[in-house]
Amino acid sequence: MTDQYAVIGRPINHTKSPLIHGLFAATSGQDLEYGAIEGSLEDFAGDVHRFCAQGGRGMNITAPFKLQAFQLATEPSERARLAKAANALKFEGERVLAENFDGIGLLRDIEVNLGQPLAGKRVLLLGAGGAVRGALLPFLAAGPAELVMVNRDEQKAAGLAQEIGHPLLRVSRYEALEEERFDLVINATSASLVGELPPVPAGVFDRAVLAYELAYGKGLTPFLRLAKEQGVAQLADGVGMLVEQAAEAFAWWRGVRPETRPVIDQLTIPLQ
Repeated sequence: MTDQYAVIGRPINHTKSPLIHGLFAATSGQDLEYGAIEGSLEDFAGDVHRFCAQGGRGMNITAPFKLQAFQLATEPSERARLAKAANALKFEGERVLAENFDGIGLLRDIEVNLGQPLAGKRVLLLGAGGAVRGALLPFLAAGPAELVMVNRDEQKAAGLAQEIGHPLLRVSRYEALEEERFDLVINATSASLVGELPPVPAGVFDRAVLAYELAYGKGLTPFLRLAKEQGVAQLADGVGMLVEQAAEAFAWWRGVRPETRPVIDQLTIPLQ
């Protein structure tokens, strides 16, 4: 019997997950079917339990259900506990295992695909939402010289930093960045989703080797356009992160890590 997997979110019509996992299955010789479920805001747990009862082996979780997925888990990983959110579930009998691969997928895209190791670098993270929560542990484990986080809601960023309690993690304010310079600048805010620019001073890009936009498929966003104008040589959006976190979930479920480069190339939209 073919194993069943799915992604659940609301809305879900934009998802690339069935395409990605279908390509993974084809290239790795895995017998599985992968679908998409429009989740119910009132009965997310019921949606998950029904899928599991019908033989579902695992699920990817996208907005707005990552927090609920974490709460549903019987065995969340350390990454999921830190993020207080899960983007992947695995079902083993009565056990519901939860993982958060967003951060490790982002780190792998930056270090492996884009060739920019974080070790010894000054890294600026814009935002303090779920994506940043998931990225902090993998980023700090990579050994940057310093990881600076800024967010419009300063208390939210400060609370997250206090929760992590790591000596290399520092919280700043947008206006305090005028005199600071970074090697990597990563935009994890929602600004680009509505065509806006986070209030980051242009000078932070003066020595940057990479500007990374988590939003994908948006072309040259205001954030990336500013970085390009400041002479940053390498620009990237989040399509690599999307594929790499999917590969981590696939390997977790199936025990086989698929090749990601061909899928990233197929999904990449030129940044113009």
